[in-house]
Amino acid sequence: MIRLGLLLLVLPILVLLGVYFWELGDVRACQLEGGYWNYLEGACYDTPQPFVSWLQRSPLLVNGGMLLSVVGLVMCMVGFYTKPR
Repeated sequence: MIRLGLLLLVLPILVLLGVYFWELGDVRACQLEGGYWNYLEGACYDTPQPFVSWLQRSPLLVNGGMLLSVVGLVMCMVGFYTKPR
């Protein structure tokens, strides 16, 4: 149970960070070219675009990842609390 809990605790966070930094790379490339990033369409434009948070764009990914991490934490705590068989 501890191994599965650790996997559920760490893996969603790594996936969220990976997706976040992938998009951040695209945003920075657009800004270095002098453009403005459209977060809803995922494209670079010449005119300023409004900022839309990552939680508004993909709530299932963010909330689901955090929920899986909490489940993993609880599984680790239960695994450490119970005696091994």
